[in-house]
Amino acid sequence: MASARNSSAKRHDDGSNLPFAFRHYPPEQLKEALRKMYLIRRFEEGAEESYTRGLIHGTMHLSIGQEASAVGISMPLAEDDMITSTHRGHGHCIAKGAEVSKMFAEFFGKETGYCKGRGGSMHIADVSKGNLGANGIVGGGIPIAVGAALSAKKQKNGKVVISYFGDGANNEGAFHEALNMASIWKLPVVFVCENNGYGMSTSTKRSTAVANVADRAVAYNMPGVVVDGNNLSDVAEASHDAVERARRGEGPTLIECKTYRHRGHSKSDRNRYRTKEEIEDWISNRDPIHLFEDQLKEFGFVNDADIEAIRTSAEAEIAEAIEFAKNSPSPTLDNLTRDVYTVDI
Repeated sequence: MASARNSSAKRHDDGSNLPFAFRHYPPEQLKEALRKMYLIRRFEEGAEESYTRGLIHGTMHLSIGQEASAVGISMPLAEDDMITSTHRGHGHCIAKGAEVSKMFAEFFGKETGYCKGRGGSMHIADVSKGNLGANGIVGGGIPIAVGAALSAKKQKNGKVVISYFGDGANNEGAFHEALNMASIWKLPVVFVCENNGYGMSTSTKRSTAVANVADRAVAYNMPGVVVDGNNLSDVAEASHDAVERARRGEGPTLIECKTYRHRGHSKSDRNRYRTKEEIEDWISNRDPIHLFEDQLKEFGFVNDADIEAIRTSAEAEIAEAIEFAKNSPSPTLDNLTRDVYTVDI
């Protein structure tokens, strides 16, 4: 899919020369997409600062630089469609409608968090919005998504499931088993690989035999689509086509979003396996928020004042969310085992 950033197309009444997202979605929804991208970026920066100040313990995996993937994939979804996420899943949660105040509370280990402070950064879930949960196990969400898609098909409720995972997960056995089963049963699931180039500290060039993760789709008789994961319109178009295919009962699709994380793998990553030049090139020239802003302005959907208002709104929402988390009650020892359970089989 060609990027509109280098296109000379201008906005016309019929929209015929515009990229997909600018033809398919109304202006307010495009502005909301930009707001969500800013909300994700500011959330991650707020989480990083809170961690540095000792307000968050453990670790976290930031998705700064990958905002277009999360928001673009979510654009064709209904509220009751479902997702499974990853250890780098904050953006997925926000794109699917999560409240940032409850997310920060979860990070801070507070009772008002999505999982009452028990899950932390890597296990946020909100079933009411279709978010079946992030997962600290590499590839762990993929078979869960297939199970949810099988349930949706059996119930004939029209729901579609998105399964996010990173490039490292495409070398896990669960990936191959899940794609095979989903294809055999033509399940309404879309597999989304966010390929940011590195699994922990290992380049995909050294860990994966195929040039593109999406090339593996052919082995399971499903479409494999490679998109610029930093171009929101390209991502939204691929997601729209895959979701519509799933709703028609035609089975799964594998989408690979080529993207890049600006930060290290986790807070313990000293980032010595990437050059400063490589990181700076992605930040300066391929930042997904700046690319989307440029397109919105080029095609006449926003002006600088609109963008500033969106930024300010996102920053205010994040500041309020952090204060909410700080002021929320912590769990007590009396409730140590509440909501922690086992199931006898």
